[in-house]
Amino acid sequence: MERSSSISRSDQENVPPSSTQESSNHNSKTRIIVNGVREENVESIERLFESKEVPSWKNQLTLRAFVVSFVLGIMFTFIVMKLNLTTGISPSLNVSAGLLGFFFVRSWTKFVEKSGLLRQPFTRQENTVIQTCVVATSGIAFSGGFGSYMFGMSEVIARQSTSAKESWNIKDPALGWMIGFLFIVSFLGLFSVVPLRKIMIIKFRLIYPSGTATAHLINSFHTPQGARLAKKQVRALGKFFSFSFLWGFFQWFFTAGDDCGFVNFPTLGLKAYENKFYFDFSATYVGVGMICPYLVNISLLVGAILSWGIMWPLIWDKRGSWYPAEEPQGSLHGLQGYRVFIGIAMILGDGLYNFFKVLGHTFIGLYRQVQQSKLDADLPVDGHPPAHPSSFYDDQRRTELFLKDQIPSWFAVAGYLTIGIVSIITAPHIFEQLEWYHILVLYVLAPTLAFCNAYGSGLTDWSLASTYGKLAIFTIGAWAGATHGGVLAGLAACGVMMNIVSTASDLMQDFKTGYMTLASPRSMFISQIIGTAMGCVISPCVFWLFYKAFGDLGVPGSEYPAPYALIFRNMAILGVEGFSALPKNCLTLCYVFFAAAIVINVVRDALGEDIKKFIPIPMAMAIPFYIGAYFTIDMCLGSLILFIWRTINKEKADAFGPAVASGLICGDGIWTLPSSILALAGVKPPICMKFLSRKTNSKVDTFLLG
Repeated sequence: MERSSSISRSDQENVPPSSTQESSNHNSKTRIIVNGVREENVESIERLFESKEVPSWKNQLTLRAFVVSFVLGIMFTFIVMKLNLTTGISPSLNVSAGLLGFFFVRSWTKFVEKSGLLRQPFTRQENTVIQTCVVATSGIAFSGGFGSYMFGMSEVIARQSTSAKESWNIKDPALGWMIGFLFIVSFLGLFSVVPLRKIMIIKFRLIYPSGTATAHLINSFHTPQGARLAKKQVRALGKFFSFSFLWGFFQWFFTAGDDCGFVNFPTLGLKAYENKFYFDFSATYVGVGMICPYLVNISLLVGAILSWGIMWPLIWDKRGSWYPAEEPQGSLHGLQGYRVFIGIAMILGDGLYNFFKVLGHTFIGLYRQVQQSKLDADLPVDGHPPAHPSSFYDDQRRTELFLKDQIPSWFAVAGYLTIGIVSIITAPHIFEQLEWYHILVLYVLAPTLAFCNAYGSGLTDWSLASTYGKLAIFTIGAWAGATHGGVLAGLAACGVMMNIVSTASDLMQDFKTGYMTLASPRSMFISQIIGTAMGCVISPCVFWLFYKAFGDLGVPGSEYPAPYALIFRNMAILGVEGFSALPKNCLTLCYVFFAAAIVINVVRDALGEDIKKFIPIPMAMAIPFYIGAYFTIDMCLGSLILFIWRTINKEKADAFGPAVASGLICGDGIWTLPSSILALAGVKPPICMKFLSRKTNSKVDTFLLG
């Protein structure tokens, strides 16, 4: 699944350049006249900071910023890794990164200031550098494919597949090759879109909702009122962080064996528990539910009811007819095959629809922008100040600073070519099944696809990184062929493409944030480079800790089933071998759900916004098909808590909801570090809390007493 965004489209879009302005330099409120209509008291953000000097790009890159980024990067990598290895849903952590970065550096500077040793005050530009670096670091945990394509190469996942279990289609995780692979593919996306930053941000004025909202958040932190609110938000985050961490520690004591502990509490009854319907007391997914939009959570619940409540029990009754009765539920030749491949069909249907939809928006938007540029010849796209300065003060100020520190185009092109050549030479040594010409073709196409993803993300806030990766799976896998390790080649190609297009859209989001906080493009680019480099080391090390600490990693029904690893591997098998391995009637059902995903999306887009919000999202519906319903109940509970809170006090819920959710996610996520260390050290929990039916319990009592 694509990473979901916790930030909705910003209402505070730029005023068109045709506007005129009346203002006083001493007042942050301005009068704007748009199309002849006077709008009073439109707030000018930059006038609030007019008296503060903007530090040079070098002074925005401080040692304390990168120390804080390193610490937060490790913490968020654990969180994202846990989410990847459990359900694959990764919400945006930009708000948490900005908030915690502000808190840590502000606390440090206040301490140093009291001692009289403070040399440089904490600015919103430095805050932006921290947020960029942290998100870049933790973003590698997603684009690195540790819960999808990379782990899908392993023998653990290959044993669960129907075919392609040969040695040339398997590559087990190892720190060396994982770090090396990420270093040669994770930087290309950054260099591919750097020359387009002025066109995307200034000329096309793309919204980039997440980047815009993050900028508003950081700007607000550095006003006196915003700083007071941020302090309260951090206090709330700290309280729920502590609660979540201690709750995870408490639960650990009761997990001494399989199916033990609160995680396996049959809250809705034993029959519902057998069909994966139960509340598993996960603070992480309650927090994720508070961040994700209501519609996403409801869509997950609808998908869970449709699959585990209706379809799988009906197909289970068909055993002996649709598939051999002796096949275990975990076999892809049995019920598990329907769970996996029908889910894949919905994911592909939804992904392809949105791919062509966003691509269409991209080309239409480009055409309109090119036509508009003929009329707006005075836009500053050539690096020079406009002939007639923008009438809107904020835009004028931001454009001036954004164009001040140039990143030469030749530097970006040279960087792309250099890394590309190194990658073409070295990648086939990491993956022998991937030929140099496969990588060359990917790198020739990558800049265009990276631009499309960055532009589409600017319009819709939706990065289609994993969709581009799936296209690479099918094309390169089929090209390599079944007898030449096509499955592994397809998964590796997926990694190449996902890293390029994902980092490209992330960088452009950060450029938008930097544009609105007056952070230099150079400092943003360097911060992204450093964050990506840290992520290329931190993410494999964190995954390696999970891999060594939990022996059942990737096994269905375990604490960390890594569901998308099996899904990505089976996509690669489908691309190479076709549909011959599917159980009876499975292909027909796949066609039905593939078409249903497209039809649902068409209906959603055809109806108005008032009705659209009641129609579920196919991609979200497909996720519980394979995993189960338990995490959807957690997330819906998070939505319910936020809904009740907003009903009682909307202002307070909007201000503190993200902080509370972040605390729940961070505390439970960080608990995985000590729990992993305890597992590696061989320390076992002392108690097994297990729930049995009355009949089974009587047998156990008879056995123990007899």
